[in-house]
Amino acid sequence: MNGFDFDNSTLEEKLKEGKARTGTLSLLRLFVFLAMGGSFVLTLSDAPIWGVALGISVAGFIFLIKKYNHQKDQEAIYLSLQQIETSRQKRVARSLAGLKSGSEFLDKNHPFSNDLDLFGEHSLFQLLNHTVSRPGAQALADRMKSSLDLEKAKAYREASTELASKPEFLQAMESIGLAFYSDEKANAGWIKWLNSPEKSNSLIPLLAYIGPLGGLALAVLSYLGVIPGAFLGIWILVGMLFLGMVFKSLKTAAEEIPSRNQLKTYRYWLSVLEAQSFNSSLLIAHQKHFLLAHRKASQLFDQLDSLGLWIQNRINILYIPLNLFFWTDLFLFVRLVSWKSNYGGLVANFPSQLVEWEVLVSLGAFENEVGGKGEVIAVEDGLKAEELAHPLLLPAKAVANDFKMDQNQSIILLTGANMSGKTTFMRTLGINCVLVNLGLKPYAKAFGFGNFQLYTSMRNSDNLGESVSSFYAELSRIKTLIDRIEKGEKIFFLLDEILKGTNTEDRIAGSEALIRQVNATRSLGIISTHDIELSGMEERIDRVKNYSFHSEIHDQKIDFDYTIKPGACPSFNAHKLMELMGIRFQHEK
Repeated sequence: MNGFDFDNSTLEEKLKEGKARTGTLSLLRLFVFLAMGGSFVLTLSDAPIWGVALGISVAGFIFLIKKYNHQKDQEAIYLSLQQIETSRQKRVARSLAGLKSGSEFLDKNHPFSNDLDLFGEHSLFQLLNHTVSRPGAQALADRMKSSLDLEKAKAYREASTELASKPEFLQAMESIGLAFYSDEKANAGWIKWLNSPEKSNSLIPLLAYIGPLGGLALAVLSYLGVIPGAFLGIWILVGMLFLGMVFKSLKTAAEEIPSRNQLKTYRYWLSVLEAQSFNSSLLIAHQKHFLLAHRKASQLFDQLDSLGLWIQNRINILYIPLNLFFWTDLFLFVRLVSWKSNYGGLVANFPSQLVEWEVLVSLGAFENEVGGKGEVIAVEDGLKAEELAHPLLLPAKAVANDFKMDQNQSIILLTGANMSGKTTFMRTLGINCVLVNLGLKPYAKAFGFGNFQLYTSMRNSDNLGESVSSFYAELSRIKTLIDRIEKGEKIFFLLDEILKGTNTEDRIAGSEALIRQVNATRSLGIISTHDIELSGMEERIDRVKNYSFHSEIHDQKIDFDYTIKPGACPSFNAHKLMELMGIRFQHEK
């Protein structure tokens, strides 16, 4: 893979050895540069035979520059591998502070993402994200928020499982991105430039060859005294007129071509991808974009990088006299026109295709580092889970639950004491649906669900700027749910502490009306409530079932087992919790 080492073992020793090699190469490069300068002077002042030494020293200097640059790149990769290992340890320990939170992707109007800890501090995004670019992070967030599609998820699951078995490939892709990628130039600008043709004419290619030949001929003739030196000045003035023909185009190219590090990232990524073999149909399909018939895709970025290096350094004090004398800008322009016409449109597609690989690498790395081990099972209608747990909790501490829903029990009324685990359980169901939809294994022994869409209403807060109360925000969420259900959509919904912003009498009446309305459809869901009066609906309405979480109250503490049980909750603990928090109740005698 590009001759780089992506093994993350003994990184401290490798970095120490690498820095020593870098110092040696720097010293050798200095000696060869001095030899090059000395042989140049001797070639001009003593004898042309010294030109052989000059040629050897120039070749050696170029070789040492390449070795030095490669060694610096390897050091950058080692540092990135250290960063990857630090992040991995945080994810395994579920200590996610400091990892990118993805809070910019929070969307309170989304059907479920705002309620399931997908983004923000201590979120699924922090567990999952291995992208390095803004477009990559956006693409990953879009996949996390996408509608449930089990067929698409199956293809992604095959891909993520295969990628999880290729840790060196995953480390190579991520470390290259961390080491070199920069978002300093948005892709949209230079991709538009790649797709736009350069205006040229037949005179410019001719002048591109006349320039160096004429400049060399005039220099020799002037040196031999055949023509006066003034002719060289005239040649430069004439050349400036021709150079003006391409000045604007080259200036635009210098502005649009990305930095060397950004191009280096694409080049190294493509080199790694070109060397891989895959079995998953999805991975093969995404790799095919880069497997060109006559040349490697990575070489095209190498060529663009080389062009960009020359074009972006045209103001260099060493380049300006060379350009004026040999009209080198014309030759650069001819090369640029040829490259863009042959490959510009093709290369313009690569960045967006590589963004998809950032998403795939994130999925594979998640499975490799902290992924669930469960089986995705086929469920025709409803939902079934065996030993289901929450991915953001430490596996050793998470309490797993068994649970199932179908059309015989399509509305679950979930009651329970405060802090007993109702909301966490609902989020556990929702976030595992998201994991399966991403093409990942669930945090369960087995988990599966039917063909429905996910909708939640849990974190409804007031908004002073919009003059919206939390109760009105919840009603708006419920209205959206009703509208979608009445249009025929099949929804799996999770409603937490339903209608909590109003009085008890209205809350119970409104909750029962909603349950009856939804129960007449093919949708299914869970509604948590503190109103134990609603549990009587199990006797009055078909397909409504009670489940609950319990607590055990002791003298100075309350114990929870966080295990879901059939039936309504027999007791609540708010009174005891208030006492433990210092509220003293006055009891009548």
